[in-house]
Amino acid sequence: MAPPIPTILVIASGNAGKIREFANLLAELPLEIRAQPEGLEVEETGQTFAENARLKATAVALATGCWALADDSGLAVEALGGAPGVHSARYAATDPERIARLLRELAAATSSDSAPGPNRRAQFSAALALADPGGAIRLEVEGHCPGLILEAPRGSGGFGYDPVFYVPETGLSFAEMDKATKGRIGHRGRAFALLEPRLRQLLGAG
Repeated sequence: MAPPIPTILVIASGNAGKIREFANLLAELPLEIRAQPEGLEVEETGQTFAENARLKATAVALATGCWALADDSGLAVEALGGAPGVHSARYAATDPERIARLLRELAAATSSDSAPGPNRRAQFSAALALADPGGAIRLEVEGHCPGLILEAPRGSGGFGYDPVFYVPETGLSFAEMDKATKGRIGHRGRAFALLEPRLRQLLGAG
């Protein structure tokens, strides 16, 4: 028997910025987007973004009885050995503190860099996992966006590390991009571009 059409989709996150971004990406699909229940905490014990996305999607689907879409994303900085990585959201208590710690540690790591310029290469990654109401993972994708870490924040949009993540092909930081550009260029948008055709097929929406 075919699974029920997932008209209600719970975004497995308590991050308002992330939920807005997904609502924007999912706007053309026949879905009612909801945030995960308040107070629901899922322990992110995975060693990779994909493992954490699976954990969150399954837990939220089982808690709500609805289809659930989880994203685990973060920033990997080359000179920091891939940090903050899966700990991106827990690097410090607030976005400004996370950015300050990142810039401080990057400055320390590259102070003795003998290359022509310090290594500021970084990559944002996003893993998406879709779970059905029974908690089974039905779809999984990953998207990546390479860039550089700026010496100081630029722009007032976005959230998280967006003000210090610069994408050379655009000449802009994530925080300086409009929603359409970030949706196309960004790691979450690239992951969603891989997910969307398969999600449409699952929905019978095209």
